[in-house]
Amino acid sequence: MFHMAEERRRPREEGGPHPPWKSRAWTELETARARVLAMLGGLPEDELRRQHSPLMSPLIWDVAHVANYEEQWLLRALGAPAITDPAFDAIYDAFRHPRATRAELPLLPPEAAFAYARRVREAVREHLHRLPQDSTAPLLAGGYVFGMVAQHEQQHAETLAATLQLMTSPEYPVPSARPRPRPGAVPQAEVFIPGGEVRLGSTSPWAYDNERPAFSQHVAPFLMDAHPVTNGDYLVFVEAGGYEDARWWHPQGWEVVQAEGLKHPGFWLPQGGHAWLRRRFGQVEPLPRDEPVQHVCWYEADAYARWAGKRLPTEAEWEKAARGSDGRPREYPWGDAPPTRAHANLDGSTWGPAPVGSYPQGVSQDGVWGLLGDVWEWTASNFRPYAGFSAFPYPEYSEVFFGESYKVLRGGAWASAPVAVRNGFRNWDFPNRRQIFAGFRCARNAR
Repeated sequence: MFHMAEERRRPREEGGPHPPWKSRAWTELETARARVLAMLGGLPEDELRRQHSPLMSPLIWDVAHVANYEEQWLLRALGAPAITDPAFDAIYDAFRHPRATRAELPLLPPEAAFAYARRVREAVREHLHRLPQDSTAPLLAGGYVFGMVAQHEQQHAETLAATLQLMTSPEYPVPSARPRPRPGAVPQAEVFIPGGEVRLGSTSPWAYDNERPAFSQHVAPFLMDAHPVTNGDYLVFVEAGGYEDARWWHPQGWEVVQAEGLKHPGFWLPQGGHAWLRRRFGQVEPLPRDEPVQHVCWYEADAYARWAGKRLPTEAEWEKAARGSDGRPREYPWGDAPPTRAHANLDGSTWGPAPVGSYPQGVSQDGVWGLLGDVWEWTASNFRPYAGFSAFPYPEYSEVFFGESYKVLRGGAWASAPVAVRNGFRNWDFPNRRQIFAGFRCARNAR
């Protein structure tokens, strides 16, 4: 074990309080760091160094990677002195080294990695108070680059959670989980979404380049599931032989099923008859039928939708459902107020999805439940740029991923941070990925 305690301080104040974006930036940076430390603090050094899956980096790689990213963008890019030589960046360059090979790199040992992260954060704290509050420079306007770095660290916290779920030995000591609310009445099966114009994208000062520019698009009327597909719903598909029937599967999905021997979602454990368990962070427990199904890939979601006589929603339909049919450009399904624990299951503190119907304050204007939080939702859409897209501040965030290879996910999961979710936020992954906290809901054309 090693000591990771870190003093959490506000940026130094000079001449009065900080402007709002600086206060928010510092709060979000420290929230992200506290979460990472809490997640990894109970693990021995050899587990932090180990490659638990070829799909994921060693845990300690992520720690130094987020610190190096922070050094590049909040220090060097903003005129502060460098802490490391730029050659050091290569070790933690996500594009230079695939995840499966990162354990072979000369990584900083855990104690040094956390010390580096502390040193960078202290330098950022010292530099933040020197920055102008009203800069119109693209990186600083509204605190954009600070929001980018805070979201980046929270996204890696979610990646760390996925890695911890893949650990098989030892059992991960899940920190005390925040109790989930008791669900009310299960919402209706489907919601009619009137057709019309929908504003896609985001005008938030912290929105990523792939969310810009915001634009309007016409969407035909459609029906959308009132809540994500549950474990109980999906179990019917499994027990009906859905994984043995090629009719329901995209041809490439059927190849994946055959090659990998898939028979059910990831981490499910059949016990014979109708009994099922699941493994969650090393612990085995009964499969909860009322929670959204997670650890299904796009092909599995698409197959279920076909079997059910439906389809996956496009991302335009998903955003139409989230914004509401009255034409207001809401930032979140419930309005413009930032997410709280009453609105959605976010921030990683519950360590799993909540039963459907748990967050009535998060229901959309049209009556759709759970659009943010619990599980990422696969859509039918490929990841493509919006018209007028411009890469900023670097093409490797979005531009290099555009095309046919990636499917869009929307909404965020229980492991996602509130700072990194909004109606316009776009996530993406390969259609065969199952380790992410992804589920789905279905849609169909209105007749």
